[in-house]
Amino acid sequence: MDVKSIVTKLRDAGCVFAEDEAQLLISEANCKEDLIKKVEKRVAGLPLEYVVGWAHFCGLRIILEEGVFIPRQRTKFLVSKAVDLACSGDIVVDLCCGSGAIGAALASELREISLYCSDIDPIATEYARRNVSKLGGYVSEGDLYEALPPSIKGNVNILVANVPYVPTKAIELLPSEARLYEPNLALDGGEDGLHVLRRVVEEAPIWLASGGHLLIETSEMQAPQTFEIFTNAGLSTKVVRNMELDATVVIGTNPTL
Repeated sequence: MDVKSIVTKLRDAGCVFAEDEAQLLISEANCKEDLIKKVEKRVAGLPLEYVVGWAHFCGLRIILEEGVFIPRQRTKFLVSKAVDLACSGDIVVDLCCGSGAIGAALASELREISLYCSDIDPIATEYARRNVSKLGGYVSEGDLYEALPPSIKGNVNILVANVPYVPTKAIELLPSEARLYEPNLALDGGEDGLHVLRRVVEEAPIWLASGGHLLIETSEMQAPQTFEIFTNAGLSTKVVRNMELDATVVIGTNPTL
């Protein structure tokens, strides 16, 4: 199987970046038989990240497998905003961490932080540990704040959360790669897409330190509602947007005592 035939197969299957994908599949294959299997999986619709077993995010190779949410490139904006607000020695929490991509990116960039990640999905936390522990982060399985050690309550400087925010009825409109292969738990945000977000924001003030920051990725359409949820929780709030990445982040700051 040569490069040209692989590109043709990928292009016929609807892969927009067929040439780049072909080169990646070739470089990741262990042998000819493995390459054929990888190409067949990709042609059948399996996301490229699942085929090769990793995703590229913020300069890192994030290890994952089918059933673990694939980090989106737009989420780099959330990471950059958190980096701007963080200081050396901060306690940083990544809720709904999935593969641990955000936490790993923050630990890699900031280095001198105490990082805690949590997710309710045992498969996700298994991979988060593989991605985060080598950077000194701590990963626990559980429902949002329940998974965190009580000792950090009221001391968190940076709290990031890429919660599921797709409205339930809109999931059927997602691209097939997400709809068919990614975990529904990581996508479904309830009737209006804000169910998990509300839970995160409601408890955030008691976990954040004085002057600590909560950063959540949301959609541009949901930003006004998210802003209201933040302000109702007593947080000083602003919405920031990156047009190039089509990324929207709402930032809330706990009042300074």
